[in-house]
Order: sequence, then C-alpha cells, then structure tokens
Amino acid sequence: MTLPPGVYRADHVGSFLRPKAVHDAREAVAHNQSDMASLRKVEDEAITDVVSKQISNGLHSITDGEFRRAYFHIDFLQHVDGIERKGQTGMIRPYGFSPPVLSVTGKLGHPKPIQVEDFKFLQEAIKKAGGGAIPKVCIPSPTMVHFRGGRASIDIEAYPNLDGFFEDLARVYQEELASLYDAGARFVQFDDTNLAYLCDPNMREEAEKERNEDVSALPKKYAALINAAISKRPADLKIGIHLCRGNYRSKWFASGGYEPVAEVLFKDLNVDAYFLEYDDARSGDFAPLRHLPPNKVVILGLMSSKKAELDDKAKIIERLKQAAEIAPEGLKQLCLSHQCGFSSTVEGNDLTEEQQWAKIRLEVEIAKEVWGEDLSR
Repeated sequence: MTLPPGVYRADHVGSFLRPKAVHDAREAVAHNQSDMASLRKVEDEAITDVVSKQISNGLHSITDGEFRRAYFHIDFLQHVDGIERKGQTGMIRPYGFSPPVLSVTGKLGHPKPIQVEDFKFLQEAIKKAGGGAIPKVCIPSPTMVHFRGGRASIDIEAYPNLDGFFEDLARVYQEELASLYDAGARFVQFDDTNLAYLCDPNMREEAEKERNEDVSALPKKYAALINAAISKRPADLKIGIHLCRGNYRSKWFASGGYEPVAEVLFKDLNVDAYFLEYDDARSGDFAPLRHLPPNKVVILGLMSSKKAELDDKAKIIERLKQAAEIAPEGLKQLCLSHQCGFSSTVEGNDLTEEQQWAKIRLEVEIAKEVWGEDLSR
C-alpha cells in the first residue's frame, strides 16, 4: 500500500513550543499593553521560522505549530456560532488543571471560515521556505463540543433533541472543510481526546455516573458524528485523527489500552490515518492493531514529546517491529511520530526548543533506517 498524501513515515501531531517572542506578545495583549494586530505580526514571524525549521529538520508534513492558539481546541471552537467560552470551572484529575469550558448556548452555525486565513499564511510560508512540503491543518474533533459537558452543557431550548445538535455540528464541519479545500488544503487532522478518554476506566465511570452517558454507545455515536462531518469531502481531501490522552506541561490525563474503542475506531470511522499515543505502558499493547483495515495507516506515537531526553533508538525500532507483527500488512501500514505535539496548550511541555528539534531529527533518522530514505512511500 502507499501512504495517503500528507502522511509520512516520520510524521508529527502538529504543535511546537512557542518561542519567547510569542509568549511576550501574548503577555502584552493580556495586560492591555499591545493589540491583537501586533500579536499577529509576531505570530507571523514565528510561524515563518518554525516552518523553515520543520523542513530543515527533515519533516515533510508542515503545520503552523499552532502558534496562534492558547488551547488546541478552544481557539477554534469558540468561533462557531452558538458556542460560548466560559472561565475555568472544575478540575481534571489527577493534576488539578482544567481549560476553560465550552457551552452550547444557541443554534450552531458557521458564519465564516475559521481556519482558512491561517492556512493561507501557512501555504505562503512553505513556498518561501522552498516549497515541496505539504501543509497540514489541525483542528479539534467535533466530539470536543460534547463529551466533557454532555447534555448539561447544551442549551435545552436550542436543542431539545440531541439528534439536531449532532446534525448541526456535522454541518459546521462540512462547511469548514469545504472552505479549507477551496483554499488548497488536502490533509486535515482532527485532534480528539474523547475516544482516548473512553479507553480509561475511571473516565468511563465518571461519564456514566456524573453525566449519565451510555459509554458503551458513545464510540459508535462519535464515529457517526465524525463520519457525518467528513461525508461531503472530495476524494483527494485526506483526513487523519489523533487520539490524545492529555498533554499539558508534560502531564497526561488518561490511560488504558485502545481495546474498548478499537473496532469502532478502525472499522467504522471513515478516516485515512490514525495518530495513536504509544509512548509508554499506559497506552496498552499493540493487539488492537489487528483490526486495522488494509487501506489505512497508523502513525505510532512511540516517541515522547513530554520528556527532554532523547528516546532510545534501539527500543523504538524494536517496538516498531513488534507492532508490525500485529498490523495486517506489517510496516507498510505504520509510521512513526511523537505521541502528541510539543505544546497542546500555549505553556508547552518541559523541554527546550533545542531538545525539541533534536527529538525530531532522531525520529527522522529512525524512520529512514526502518523504511528507507523516501519517507513518503
């Protein structure tokens, strides 16, 4: 099999550590010492630089590092009509951290493209860096609007029946994907914590007891939602999905193997590629890969973006071989990445930019040793 366009043997989830200039500019805006236009200029410069660094360090699927976001999901979803961002309430165990909450307060709508202008800037930055690389757009999965708050977070007057909510949410994504495609996007990645959280026994119990969710039915419900969201995409728009177990300042939030969602994930979900976290024992074994259909690929997040030290090259290669014994078509269906981005929130993980790029270079080195020099095959 050949890899879907936009997927590479050495790949990555999307976010990179924000440089000091971006942090300083955000701080200035927060203290009313600057404005959003000035912040965007700083972000433009930083994105141009991080695009060049991705290419020079061996990557071919290129993002803007998510430099324009504080949170991987909120900064996108708050632009959907009917969704409001509220202050931090409650905590995510065991670390006592919770991002702001999203609530559905009215009918969902997509008044204008959300990510298109940022994508166009990314395209131009890649051209200035020499071209040849593929721009990747990372947006939150539509499930991010539902799981954390459930029925209680969705206005009962706007949506007395949740079927209408899921239909409108899917339509918002259909329209956004159409806008991105018209702008030239050919690979879009959905970032999804919720299918991963449904692998965690404690989080399943919490959803069941505190939000009255039928956790046995949720994976199929979420697969149907995602499938509806991407149902109108052209054939040459490829979709990947990253299952995230939490990535805040080198902390994680969920554990548990993929078995509870594996069959739905691989057999029901109509995406082209899966970015799965496999950096340590909390992700379980490779047995769920037996469900992988022959036309799909998994980008194994065997390396860690949470730790400053380099991963053990020999161990990563050995784990790739172990996974290849389970995947129906072996190494042909597998790629390599870090388990998550380096900065899913603006704060970033506990390592330096220099350490970040050293880890990327090692990943590329491993991929070339395992699959050969052409990382697109």
